[in-house]
Amino acid sequence: MADIFDVIADGTRRDILRLLLDRSSAGERGTSVSHIVTELGASQPTVSKHLKVLRDAHLVSVREEGQHRYYSLSAEPLDEVDDWLVPFLDGDGGDVGEGAAVALPDSAAHAAEVVGRAAASAKHAFENAFKRLPGR
Repeated sequence: MADIFDVIADGTRRDILRLLLDRSSAGERGTSVSHIVTELGASQPTVSKHLKVLRDAHLVSVREEGQHRYYSLSAEPLDEVDDWLVPFLDGDGGDVGEGAAVALPDSAAHAAEVVGRAAASAKHAFENAFKRLPGR
């Protein structure tokens, strides 16, 4: 299996993961390849290639219904990334300078997470809409 960091290093794969996360958060049980192609403005072969890499890394699961395949996010492999990053973010991993993380009350941490996810989702939607403008 490929190193998880190599897998998520690719921007298109991160876009696919973000799209699947957003759709899952909206209650979708899976996202078709054609929907991913449309949303990302990428070719079907390109999306299929990236989905294979994500499948091999166990970051997505696939459900087949007839000739259609529906992909869903499987975030568990990202725990490895989270485990690697936490020491850099929580201040216990040594002196990280002025930007050292500060423990927030649970309510503030939750609010920060919600705002961060909303900002990332809006950025993703804006970038995809911008890619679809004529002349781009």
